Amino acid sequence: MKTTSLYQKHLYLNAKMTEFAGFNMPLLYTSISKEHEAVRHTCGVFDVSHMGNIFIKGNDALTFINYLVTNTIDDAYGKVTYALIVNEQGYTIDDVLVYSFNAMSFMVVCNASNIDNVYQWMIKNTLHYDITISNLSESYSQIAIQGPLSETLLSKVLNDNLTSLKFMTFKELTNQNHLIISRTGYTGEDGFEIYANHQTINLIFDSLIALDVQPIGLGARDTLRFEAALPLYGHELSLEIHPFEAGLSFAIKEKDFIGSTALFEKKRQLTRRLVGIKMLDRGIPRAHYPIYHAHQYVGEVTTGYQLPNKSYGLALAFIDIPFNKLETKLQIDIRGKRIPVEVMKKSFMTKNYKKES
Repeated sequence: MKTTSLYQKHLYLNAKMTEFAGFNMPLLYTSISKEHEAVRHTCGVFDVSHMGNIFIKGNDALTFINYLVTNTIDDAYGKVTYALIVNEQGYTIDDVLVYSFNAMSFMVVCNASNIDNVYQWMIKNTLHYDITISNLSESYSQIAIQGPLSETLLSKVLNDNLTSLKFMTFKELTNQNHLIISRTGYTGEDGFEIYANHQTINLIFDSLIALDVQPIGLGARDTLRFEAALPLYGHELSLEIHPFEAGLSFAIKEKDFIGSTALFEKKRQLTRRLVGIKMLDRGIPRAHYPIYHAHQYVGEVTTGYQLPNKSYGLALAFIDIPFNKLETKLQIDIRGKRIPVEVMKKSFMTKNYKKES
């Protein structure tokens, strides 16, 4: 398995390790519930160095990136845009963040499991564009700092005032070598992601740990993103799931991009939608558990947990129309036993992003 530059530090912190997307990554350091609550109430730091960093540069970079992704990308320095890359049939190759430096320079951050797929897809569709595409994933390390105390503690570590950095924007710092810092995240909390060389990220990670910031493993990373109803590729998105089913219309604009014709045609033919599911009796819903209306199969769970602050199980699930309506009573099959559930909104918390008023 591959390892990140922080691997030895994870071992020193007694992390329980697990395989993820070909990397040996920390699953947890203390417990999933303790790490989950740390991010909700104080602050946590995540090693996300397994993510991909692909750079697009050249005279046609702006035109190409807009042909590649579903959202509209502009050349305003410091803007971060969530977008999707879909194939010709309108199904999701990956969901990405696009960092805009100028009209000739962009960074695409993609999921670890899809780095090669995304890179090869870009190369395949370069066509006549005057651009260069560079997969620099192995040259960067990346950490995420999430939680209500993240601005205060990270400002102290970086010796930089981060108050003016707004949600879904980034800036570059050069006082500790070159680094990119953005106010984004994957937890529903205020927080930041930092990209830099391996040595710089190790130093920042050490400084945060010295301030008693809780290191967070993949276990709590998943419960946190689930509570905020944020999609995970392979669960709420895949080559068998198209974005309108997953409720991601905000990231899809009426423009010409690869797969746009097929994608908008599928929008007119929706047969299922992603919804929230609440357990009405004891039981924990898990991925792929089937869901029924009477004896009719109507969907399945994509992600499910009993969260640390809840006394009942919750899930995200794809449910056939019209059984996706709020408060519809259904049943989930857990090891041969049908347990009553109810359709609810697919958000289990109020997000705490720092947005401009």
